[in-house]
Order: sequence, then structure tokens, then C-alpha cells
Amino acid sequence: MTRFAIRGALLAAVTATFAGGVFAQEAVIRRVLAERLPQLKIDEVTRTPVSGLYEVRYNGTSILYADEKGEYVLSGSLIDTRTRTDLTEARIDKLLAIDFDKLPLADAIVIKQGNGARKIAVFVDPNCGYCKRFERDLAGIKDLTVYTFLLPILGADSTAKSRDIWCAKDPAAAWRSWMLDGVAPLRAMKCDTAAIDRVLAFGRAQRINGTPALFFVDGTRKPGALPGAEVERLLVAAAAATKKP
Repeated sequence: MTRFAIRGALLAAVTATFAGGVFAQEAVIRRVLAERLPQLKIDEVTRTPVSGLYEVRYNGTSILYADEKGEYVLSGSLIDTRTRTDLTEARIDKLLAIDFDKLPLADAIVIKQGNGARKIAVFVDPNCGYCKRFERDLAGIKDLTVYTFLLPILGADSTAKSRDIWCAKDPAAAWRSWMLDGVAPLRAMKCDTAAIDRVLAFGRAQRINGTPALFFVDGTRKPGALPGAEVERLLVAAAAATKKP
């Protein structure tokens, strides 16, 4: 066996041993937490940049951290102090990301502001106070196409208002009149509301449990009524991330 072959074999052996140790450690954490915290539906256990600390992903997109024996767990943000990066937030953003083109855009109310060159999708409940505040900030952003998805999750009145807005002669005008000026939409007598049902189904599938929920063209997903300046920053970042070389 040549010297290079020996080196290659040793490297392969070390790599295999290391990988085996990692997998074994993850198995230990899974087993211990399953015994002691059976309510956790663990999806994945992975190493973090911190020696001896493992990320435990459970219930789809929830995260906590455990030591290598699974004897201690903690929740909260893991911060890289060198870059001041919230590693937990970045990880959750990645888990929640959705391909913008896979959103049910045909089921949205489309509002064009300025030239509409930029895009954002927003899932909203018409009775959500945070959504109304956010709508005011959103209306002031230039050159934006807003895909508004009606997601009535706050009760029967939300369902009725979503129906009346969707069925209005001009849904976009009815939406803005209600959200910005408090002018209730006219009651719709007959209308096909299958689109609202499809949005609700999509929301359940994608764990959209609160409104407003924002989606950008680079896949970034953000919950809550973000300030207009932060939305502008995310729009710029999304455009840069999807810009073709």
C-alpha cells in the first residue's frame, strides 16, 4: 500500500469513527429525551457550533438545546457574539421558508402600489388589530405588489368579513376600505368562497398560526406586524438574494 493510500485509509477511518460518534450521541439524546420529555415529538438532533451542545428540533419548527447526554435542556436564542448573529432565529427562518412561487397566488387579493416591481405576500385576518396597523405601514411602501391572503382564524365574524371582501366587486378596494378606514364591506349574498377554504388549508399545512404572516420572494417568512422600515429592508435583501448574476 502506498503512502498516499495509507493516509487515505486513515482519514476515512477517522471520518467514519467521528460520524459514528456523532450519530451515537444523537441517538442517546433522542432516547433520553423521549423517556423524560415524551411530549416532545423530536424531528431532528444536530450538532451546534458550541462544543457539547446539540440542537433538538421538535414539532416541526420548534427548537431547544440539549447537552450531549440529554440530561439538561434549555430554550432561547443561541447568539454568535463574533458576528452578533441570532443562530436560532436564522435556523427557524430557514425551516419556515417557502418558495414564493408555490404560494397559492391565484387565491390572493392583488394590490399594486406604484410600478409593483417588488412583491410580498401577507396572510391576514380582517379582525386582526395588528394586521390593520401593518396595513397602514404597508400602504406607504412604494413600487410593491401585495398578495393578500384572507385567513379568517379569529372567529365567525372574520369568516363573514372575509367572504364579503372576497366577493366584493373590487376586493382590493373593499379590503383597504375596511382595514384603513373602518368601512365594513357590503354583505355578499352568493359567492364562491372556495379560495378562502384553500387558503385556510394552506395555512394549516404551513403552520401559519397567527396573522399577519409575511412572505418575501427569497423564501423569507416573518411573523407579526413589522415596521415599514424593516419590511423595506427585507424587500431589498430579498431582491438582492434572487437577483440573477
